Amino acid sequence: MLKLLVIEDHALVREGLVRLLAQIEPGATVLDRPDFESALALLDGEDEFDLILLDLALPGIDGFAGLDVLRRHYPAVPVAVVSAFDDLPTITRVMNLGASGFIPKAFSGEALLAAVRRVLAGHLFRPDGAYSGARLDDATPVPPCRTAVQPEEVGLTERQAQVLALMVRGLSNREIAEQLGLSEGTVKIHATAVFKALGVGSRTQALVAVARYGIDFARVF
Repeated sequence: MLKLLVIEDHALVREGLVRLLAQIEPGATVLDRPDFESALALLDGEDEFDLILLDLALPGIDGFAGLDVLRRHYPAVPVAVVSAFDDLPTITRVMNLGASGFIPKAFSGEALLAAVRRVLAGHLFRPDGAYSGARLDDATPVPPCRTAVQPEEVGLTERQAQVLALMVRGLSNREIAEQLGLSEGTVKIHATAVFKALGVGSRTQALVAVARYGIDFARVF
């Protein structure tokens, strides 16, 4: 029989997920905990789970750090993040940290169950696009991040990270091209790729993304 664990601090959401997931197959066991500490205590004391569903915005711990702890301490148990923060950099970072899936809270119950079934079948699941409709330049909160985010964690290549780092310093495309020994056209191509990775459409929005996600360029050059 399937055994699932839901880690979610909002009682209404948590109870809804438990009821929904109980429908995934007859006899499925769905346990829940409202915080990361009690979830770890449960994981240490129970038989192995088939899947953990983790909210990113838990009290008392950075959600990405929590995901990293679960992947390191319970590597045999797949983790699917269920979150309202469904922008592209968050999804990319979650998957790069070893999650088996990212399921937006904006999903319908049917879509969520389909995503969970895919993860349980051994596949990776990530949504095709953003579902909340929120953009980085809206006043939308993001999960708290107390540790530096490396560029590769949000899907940037080494060269793209260099271009973005120089954008942050205020350099024009021509100046970036001169510093990196590239053509200005190549810099524009990299800049477009940077915007796509961050889910933004302009330099200004890219700078907002850097600040909000705490991207660290210390090792870029």
